[in-house]
Amino acid sequence: MDELKQKKLLIVDDEPEIRKMIEHFLRKEGFMRIYQAGDCREALELCRSIQPDLAILDVMLPDGDGFSLLQAIRHISNLPVLFLSAKGQDEDRILGLGLGADDYIVKPFLPRELVLRLTAILRRVYIPHTPEKRPVFQLDDRLIDLEAGTIRHDGTNIPLTAKEIALLGKFYENHNRIVTSDALCQAAWGDDYYGYENTLMVHIRRIREKIEANPSRPAHLLTVRGLGYKLIVKEE
Repeated sequence: MDELKQKKLLIVDDEPEIRKMIEHFLRKEGFMRIYQAGDCREALELCRSIQPDLAILDVMLPDGDGFSLLQAIRHISNLPVLFLSAKGQDEDRILGLGLGADDYIVKPFLPRELVLRLTAILRRVYIPHTPEKRPVFQLDDRLIDLEAGTIRHDGTNIPLTAKEIALLGKFYENHNRIVTSDALCQAAWGDDYYGYENTLMVHIRRIREKIEANPSRPAHLLTVRGLGYKLIVKEE
């Protein structure tokens, strides 16, 4: 854990007070290498110069938006990104996560929750582990290849995000059985999964858009009201 506290963190928000507040809580938790930016231009300059290990991005910035900033960052770095925004609509969450963000927290937020989620991202990205062989399986005319991180359909490869791979892996491990929301959140976000229920729903929606012929009437990834979800896989 001490090595995680040495990671360089970049806070991008146009409100100085919010940046100071976030930095204050992070320093209380032992993080010391913290940098701040108030707009997209300054954030990109810092990404090039200091090469941060993780960025916390606001969506609404004076010279652009966090979504465009993330796309620009991806040209120079694959650092993990956590969105922190007052824009909490599902469409905004879907856009942010679809662009490759690791998490999306809506303002107002609990500082402790931010620290837990940030630490969980750092742990997943920077603590080495031995990966297991991921499954490959068929859903009608779609080949779900979790090892390659793609869905093959009509001659094209549809990419999967890291969270989608984790969730689909959990679903396949328990296919044709109910998987609780808590179990799915733990599979995707680890032991610090508290508060991810709404984010889970966004990921489920994204997965359905990729695996279902009609995402509005899913045939494979079903909701079991009050219990969780079930992935229906036909046995060979």
